[in-house]
Amino acid sequence: MDSLENQLLIAMPNLNDPYFQKTVTYICEHNNEGAMGLIINVPVRITLNELLAQIDADKNNTDTLNQRVLAGGPVSADRGFVLHNTQKGWDSSLALSSDIMITTSRDILESMGTEKAPNQFLVTLGYAGWGAGQLEHEIGQNSWLHTEADADILFNTPIELRWQKAAEKLGIDLGHLSSDVGHA
Repeated sequence: MDSLENQLLIAMPNLNDPYFQKTVTYICEHNNEGAMGLIINVPVRITLNELLAQIDADKNNTDTLNQRVLAGGPVSADRGFVLHNTQKGWDSSLALSSDIMITTSRDILESMGTEKAPNQFLVTLGYAGWGAGQLEHEIGQNSWLHTEADADILFNTPIELRWQKAAEKLGIDLGHLSSDVGHA
């Protein structure tokens, strides 16, 4: 299977894992050793402003800082990840595509609410990880669909609509899919 990096992984309705049910995951890395991604549509109970206060990076409360922090996945849930439009200058960043980067250093969080912050971003706690061959197996079991990542879905689509919008990129209405699976 080709690399799924810079793809959206869309949970099929039959995926019964309660953590991944109806999720959309942005795949940051996928190779022979496994895969790593960030779930982009499961909010946690805190806003970015509340998170910043917890790490002593309190800012003026702006609309940008009122956005919900997301549960990026069950692995390292105490670790933060910022997915954002391409912008250089952070201590620990990796370009994932020509228009999307991931940053894990504190300096980007400290910039939030200022003119230095990225124009488009989302903040997650934790990540989703798969061992070697695990994601390919799950795709073969009809647990996931995948499509090219879309910055509009990542940054502009309301959280509660991301699952449907990602599937619509493939021309699929998830409401018409059965949760029963089989192989002919």
